[in-house]
Amino acid sequence: MMRQAGRALPEYRELKKQYTFVQLVQNPELATEVTLQPIRRFDFDAAILFSDILVIAEALGQTYRFRETGGIEMQFPVRAVGDLAKLHARGAVERLGYVRSALQMLKEKLNGQTALLGFAGSPWTVGNFMAEGGSASPFLAARSWFQRDRAGFAQWMNLMTEVTGDYLEMQFSAGADAVQIFDTLGGTLPPQDYWDASG
Repeated sequence: MMRQAGRALPEYRELKKQYTFVQLVQNPELATEVTLQPIRRFDFDAAILFSDILVIAEALGQTYRFRETGGIEMQFPVRAVGDLAKLHARGAVERLGYVRSALQMLKEKLNGQTALLGFAGSPWTVGNFMAEGGSASPFLAARSWFQRDRAGFAQWMNLMTEVTGDYLEMQFSAGADAVQIFDTLGGTLPPQDYWDASG
């Protein structure tokens, strides 16, 4: 995918000497620049916004960072209904205004010559990182919550689904021609649980 491929470019690596990944994501000018780098080199027919699936978690109040040793570390885990009080759904999409700004800048710079794609992680996939409090192998905490308290888990996934839907609508309104939903951890669920656990 272009968003990942762009990270191998020397011009991206130069920026990474000055800024963290999260800083690149949260600065509209820098996110625009990184998005355009592979387009300039390879003239792809679509540009994928440089961002991350965990921006939704951060907008809800669960900040994240990349560990020096690799992987993601989040401020706290979300593993039970009581933890939902730490999340702030109201205003979450507004706190992602830097994504809106980047998309608007990109739409102008692409000038109708290249399609612009946005994206979000599925509630289940983002939720796995939130439940573990970062990267994990294997991801177990979200499924454990689902199995022991389906009603509470559904409350969380409903919140995640609503915020994710609003976030994708915002991307369309800011200029995205299409959006993608990444459900990279969907395969960790048995088929009979997929719809109930996915929000």
